[in-house]
Amino acid sequence: VQLQASGGGLVQAGGSLRLSCAASGSISGINTMGWYRQGPGKQRELVAFIRYGANTYYADFVKGRFTISRDNVKNTIYLKMDSLKPEDTAVYYCFADAYLRSWGQGTLVTVSS
Repeated sequence: VQLQASGGGLVQAGGSLRLSCAASGSISGINTMGWYRQGPGKQRELVAFIRYGANTYYADFVKGRFTISRDNVKNTIYLKMDSLKPEDTAVYYCFADAYLRSWGQGTLVTVSS
């Protein structure tokens, strides 16, 4: 499975961004897709994921601000990020779980105060 992430950028605090992650290749076995992030000097942390049946999980620090969605026809997931905070600044990595976990290349989100 190959993953192509996009949508990062620079935004002011309180603003919004939408990340996308498109899957290609051996996609038939994909069940869960989601996002991790790694901020400056921090460990990588799970942000959100969505299962094929649309069950979702959100980390406490993004609940009510971020929304994950999935287009099974386009094999793409989206992460709509609202009310962004400077502490959301990180490289965001998408992943897909099939028989193995695959990772996207990361997209940088920078939130200025």
